[in-house]
Amino acid sequence: MKLELFYFESCPFCQIVLQEIQNLKLESNIDKLNIQQDPSALNRLVQMNGKKQVPCLVIDGKPMLESSQIVEFLQQHFG
Repeated sequence: MKLELFYFESCPFCQIVLQEIQNLKLESNIDKLNIQQDPSALNRLVQMNGKKQVPCLVIDGKPMLESSQIVEFLQQHFG
């Protein structure tokens, strides 16, 4: 399963997801793409979703946008 997280540091919802990733010790399992530091990541995010909404967890090419759903997914699959 390929996982990518589009995020930026100052987003409180991103911080919730990043904290859960740390709690579950998944740092090495998820590619993290900071859209404020990586213009190509921002472009990919907008092409995929038509907007800049973060956090966005991409699971095998399919985006998931809500932080509560992302946390629930991570807990179900890795908790």
